[in-house]
Amino acid sequence: MSTTQLDVKHIGEQVQAASAPFRRLLEEMHRVIVGQDELLHGMLLGLLANGHILIEGVPGLAKTLAVQCLAAGIKTGFQRLQFTPDLLPADIIGTLVYQPSDGRFVVKQGPIFSNIILADEINRAPAKVQSALLEAMQERRITIGTETFDLDDPFLVIATQNPIEQEGTYPLPEAQVDRFMFKLIVGYPNKVQERQILDRMSTTSPNLSIEPVMSSDAIAEARRVVDEIYVDDKIKDYIVDLVFATRVPGDYGLDLDGLIQYGASPRATINLTLAARANAFLDGRGYVVPQDVKDVAMPVLRHRVIVTYEAEAEDKTSEDVVRTVLDHVPVP
Repeated sequence: MSTTQLDVKHIGEQVQAASAPFRRLLEEMHRVIVGQDELLHGMLLGLLANGHILIEGVPGLAKTLAVQCLAAGIKTGFQRLQFTPDLLPADIIGTLVYQPSDGRFVVKQGPIFSNIILADEINRAPAKVQSALLEAMQERRITIGTETFDLDDPFLVIATQNPIEQEGTYPLPEAQVDRFMFKLIVGYPNKVQERQILDRMSTTSPNLSIEPVMSSDAIAEARRVVDEIYVDDKIKDYIVDLVFATRVPGDYGLDLDGLIQYGASPRATINLTLAARANAFLDGRGYVVPQDVKDVAMPVLRHRVIVTYEAEAEDKTSEDVVRTVLDHVPVP
């Protein structure tokens, strides 16, 4: 047995042990949330890969409840920020407060100084507020006055937005959307799930309690194991090919001329690799397979591929482009 095989076997044993709390966390969340497997799986991937998440869906699909369940299952801090048009950056990051007693300004930290942040309806706040949040997401630190504060670890922002209401909203610029590792689209439940929701929730006081099954130390240990998961050179080349196919589709024989305005950024390459590792971790494997990359490609790429006006005129979306890329780029 080669050294690489021995290493992969050893990592696999670590993965099996470290991933057990995450499987218990998923079970706990499903005690409250019916269905929405892609949403719950995506949130766990973001938690493992240290990447922020943007969730889009119409009202009433349990987006906020799912984030609350995630936070309740972890012994860590949680803050919900309801974004509104009159919100100010200081309402999120904090500000300097004057103390008349000694004539000094002291720092009052805002609600972003926590671990899991739910930015509810992020597109309802103006650009200045969005920028304050997204700067904290990227730098993982906050400057108030002359003082700089590192944010606690783990620090995960999960933002929601409603796709159907345009009045009174401030859409996130593409450059800022790129800060999110995933964009998850939440759809309606099927008929069986709808009936389960009826049975479980149609009471004046439904049971929404979640038992905490994980600490922040377990998350730190899991991330250390995720970083050790083996990615073969062929898989790395496949990831780079997928990203480059969104920039120069002609080089890969793809008939996407005139449909793509901007391809995926290098951040997409990094996030694809991290998310594929996290996906392998949740599957209990110490190595990445091509299917891991395919499983995470859509939520990683759908908000990073910007289509042209011509594509929109032909009803072609970024998801159509990503599907074409996944279908035609050779799998190792």
